[in-house]
Amino acid sequence: MDENTIRLIEKEGAEALLDTGLSVPLKELHLPFCKKSIHLRVTMRRPTLAGQIRIAREWLAMGVTSEEMWHFSKEEEMKFLVDHGKKISRMIAYTLCRGWISRHLFVGLTAWVVRNWMENKYLVSVIKKFVGLMGTDSFTDIIKSAEAVNPMKLRKSQKKKGS
Repeated sequence: MDENTIRLIEKEGAEALLDTGLSVPLKELHLPFCKKSIHLRVTMRRPTLAGQIRIAREWLAMGVTSEEMWHFSKEEEMKFLVDHGKKISRMIAYTLCRGWISRHLFVGLTAWVVRNWMENKYLVSVIKKFVGLMGTDSFTDIIKSAEAVNPMKLRKSQKKKGS
């Protein structure tokens, strides 16, 4: 892998580890007598283990690999949305409703809101992003770099000077 790819993987892994989430536009509302429209956004965060298991079940039921999804043409992407739109919106809802209660009570409603309010281009790109973060391959470089920057280990200059 080249250096830029490694840095991109490390950055995505760090964001997932820090659980900063991904802010996605949901709906743009135009209110009368207001100059500016209101932009509703939601923040998708890494789900808990139960949510990840449910997302993995939904993903495996679709029968599409992550690599295939990255190479979709526009027609294939539209067909994918027609065939699996409900599952995709449910997977996104699992990243929004992370708690046990919200996952059991509000996932259906949240999936409906995502299906009806979020634009299609955001649906597909968000799923591509989160499916990429679901695996463990991208974390191996981060673990290696964390081992290299171990604060308890002496650095090269410290070995010579002893300080």
